[in-house]
Amino acid sequence: MKHAPQFPIYIVSKGRWESRLTMKTLDGIGVPYHVVVEPQERDAYASVIDPAKLLILDMSYKDRYDTFSKLRAELGTGSGPARNFAWDHALSLGAKWHWCIDDNIQSFHRLNRNLKVPVSDGAIIKAMEQPAETALASWQAYRAIFINPQRVEAGVQFWNRNAEPLARAAGEFGVPEEIIVGIIGVETTYGRNIGTYRVIDALATLAFDYPKRAQFFRGELENYLVLSREAKIDPLRVKGSYAGAIGIPQFMPGSYRRFAVDYDGDGTSDLATSPADAIGSIGNFLKAHGWARGEPVAFSAEVSGELWRKLVEAGVAPASRAAELPGLGVKLAAPLPPETRCALIELETPGQPSEFRVTLQNFFVLTRYNRSNLYAAAVLDLAAELARARPAPPAPPPPNPAK
Repeated sequence: MKHAPQFPIYIVSKGRWESRLTMKTLDGIGVPYHVVVEPQERDAYASVIDPAKLLILDMSYKDRYDTFSKLRAELGTGSGPARNFAWDHALSLGAKWHWCIDDNIQSFHRLNRNLKVPVSDGAIIKAMEQPAETALASWQAYRAIFINPQRVEAGVQFWNRNAEPLARAAGEFGVPEEIIVGIIGVETTYGRNIGTYRVIDALATLAFDYPKRAQFFRGELENYLVLSREAKIDPLRVKGSYAGAIGIPQFMPGSYRRFAVDYDGDGTSDLATSPADAIGSIGNFLKAHGWARGEPVAFSAEVSGELWRKLVEAGVAPASRAAELPGLGVKLAAPLPPETRCALIELETPGQPSEFRVTLQNFFVLTRYNRSNLYAAAVLDLAAELARARPAPPAPPPPNPAK
C-alpha cells in the first residue's frame, strides 16, 4: 500500500546504486520518491530500480551553482546542483515545499511523547481495510475457520486445564464457561496466536495514518502509553494484533485498563501469559456490558414474506418484542415470552439459503466484544460444540455411611 507524501521526496544519489539505503527504506514503507542521478550513472541505477523513479540531472546546474564560490574551488559543488535541480522540479509540479534527502538513511521514525515509533510498512492499514476472515464474504466459510474438529479439541483441552478459573468466573460474572472458552478460541486459538505486530507500531500507524478511525486509535494509543506506565512494561516490546489488541483475549488498551482483573492471585493483570487473568477479564467485560445471567443468547428462526427485512435492517440491538415476530414473517425454533426484547440477524452465504437467528440481550453483549454478527455467531456456535464435546465432570462420590 502506497503512502502518498504531503510533499514530493527527492533522493540525491551518486555511486550508490548497489547499497541504495534510503531507496530500500522508502520502498519498505511504501512511500514514492524520485532519485536524482547524473547522466553517466543512469544505466547503472536503471538496472536496479524502476527507471520511472529516475530524474537525470541537468548538468548545466553545476555551472549555475556559485554559492560559496571560494569553497567550491576547494571542495567542488557536492550535492548542491542536484538539490537545486530537485527544487526546480518540485516547483514545476506546483509543490511549495519538498523533501531532499541523501541516500544513506536506514530507517524513519516519528516521535510520540519522546518515543521513536517506526513508520508503518502499510501492512497494518491493509489488514484494517480487509481482515483476512471477513474477506470471505460468506457465513459458512467464516464459520469453518473457527468451528472444526481441531479447534474444538484444543478448546476442550484448554477448558480442562483451566476448569477452576472458568467455573469461578461463571459463578462470579454469570457467563457460561463455554462462552468464555469460545471467545478465546475465536480470538487467539486459546492463546496460541496473540499477534506479531508491535502494539506501539499498530496504534501509532492507525492513530496518524488511518483518518477514518484516527480519533479512536489516538485514544487507544494514549491508553496504551498510560497502561505501559501503570504496569511498568516496556511499550516497545509488547506484541499484539494489527489493530493493537493485546493478549489471550485480545483486549484493546482501553478495555485492558478498565476490565482486566488479576484472577490468578499473583498481584498483576497479565493478559499475555495468564489464562486465568484472561478468563476473569472476559467475564468482567461481558458482565459490565450487560450480560444477563442464566438467559439464552439466540434461537434459530425461519422467515417468510418480506416484512422480516425491516427487523434485519434495524440492527442487532434487541428492540422488538417477541410477540411482534409472527406478524413480520418470523417463526422461532423455540417459544419466547411475548415481551422478550429481541432482534433478527441474517447470516448470508453466496449460493446458499441464508441462516436466520433471533438474537437476545446476551448476543448483543457479544457484539460489544467484537462488533460483528458473524463473530458473535461463531463464538456462540463454537461454545455449543465445546459444551457437547467436553464430558461432564464426574459426580462426587456418595457419602460413606460407615464414616
